[in-house]
Amino acid sequence: MKKFDLNIEKILEDWEVYHALREIIANAIDETFLTNSTKDIEINKDNQGKWHIRDFGRGLNYQHFTQKENDEKLNSQFVIGKFGIGLKDAMATFERKGIDVDIKSKHNEIKLGKSQKVGFDDIVTLHAYISPPTDAQFIGTEFILSGVTDSDISKSKALFLKFSNEKIIDKTRNGEILLKNYGPGKIYINGVKVAEEENFIFSYNITNINAQIKKALNRERTNVGRTAYASSIKSILLDCESKEVIDELVKDLKKFSSGNIHDELKWIDVQEHAVKLLNSFGKVVFVTSDQREDGTDLLEEAREGGYEIVTIPTNLQTKIQGQTDIIGQNIMDFNQFHHDQQENFEFDFIEYNKLTYSEKEVYDKANILLKMIGGKPSRLSEIRISETMQKDDYTFRAAEGIWDGSDIIIKRSILISQKRFIAVFLHELAHCISWSPDASRSFENELTRLLGLLGSIAISK
Repeated sequence: MKKFDLNIEKILEDWEVYHALREIIANAIDETFLTNSTKDIEINKDNQGKWHIRDFGRGLNYQHFTQKENDEKLNSQFVIGKFGIGLKDAMATFERKGIDVDIKSKHNEIKLGKSQKVGFDDIVTLHAYISPPTDAQFIGTEFILSGVTDSDISKSKALFLKFSNEKIIDKTRNGEILLKNYGPGKIYINGVKVAEEENFIFSYNITNINAQIKKALNRERTNVGRTAYASSIKSILLDCESKEVIDELVKDLKKFSSGNIHDELKWIDVQEHAVKLLNSFGKVVFVTSDQREDGTDLLEEAREGGYEIVTIPTNLQTKIQGQTDIIGQNIMDFNQFHHDQQENFEFDFIEYNKLTYSEKEVYDKANILLKMIGGKPSRLSEIRISETMQKDDYTFRAAEGIWDGSDIIIKRSILISQKRFIAVFLHELAHCISWSPDASRSFENELTRLLGLLGSIAISK
């Protein structure tokens, strides 16, 4: 029998038994992957109450206790272990917690014990006692553990995606999206849980390990902060194509106005992606809270057209404006919907002889007014009546009158009131004469001139 000094006196004193078990299970899973083993690892308890953890790989050798980074694992993107020291950490924890360990492989059989350090009799460290194998044909590595409880095993297995029963619902180049079974969302890195998120929609398994994650992964591989993995989670979500994922993201986006969205939908990149997905698969108009309040008439028209109204943040609407969705369609935000309605709008003109007698009486006041101001302006072609009117750019309600550069168009419903008709007609006439928009100085001056002129005539009479 030979002694192999593990050079451990005290290390990771806050580790519990299940942390040490995690390292043994992780190594077994990695070995299965690296050797492409067709047989999965086994974890079971024998009749004497001892727990066995076994893989069917190449077999543990005493050289594996040398503290160094494992090049094979470092070069593989998908294995769990990276540090090459987890095995020694586990052995130290087992010894400290009074767990008896026997390790069996075709290379050797190993037990743990305390012994004086060679050349330094006053220092006692943990040693591995190496014996020749009893079965040179043994396949893989088996850890036989006395003193481990069922609870220890359960807690350790709970740290692995492999044993979680969480369903993978999408795979991307950066990782997997998992349907949560219950409780918080879990963050796995290559199948090992490193964090929990109370307000996540999904759980995630990150398989493309970037520099930020590598830096944040401590030896304990627990309580990794969100800043380390947030960019990876975003990348996974932005690459998702599963309808199950899309449905959940879209459902959550619709809750924005109630303030009940999950944390993934608080990332604007993910919000934008959810908008593009929803726009691709349904008839939706995205609006801000202010637009929802101000554009009631336009949005009612949208609902009548079969559109669903979804409230989004103002900064998100700014980001999506003018963009297309994942199938190349324009994203239908409030402004795009208004633009499309204006582009596709058609007046429903009513000929004079189709008006009622009372409507004609009101309409005829236009000619009287024109005579009072000196005649019809040369650029005014006709005064037309329409059943339908375009929505204006301020209230998003159907306009009562429009100057289109050639004609003054009045909404038919205005003809029920002589006062209202005169007011609307004079307003549009001021646009016609001044050739200027609302709120401009020249328009205001012309409207004031017309009111003064007509007022003077009215007083003189």
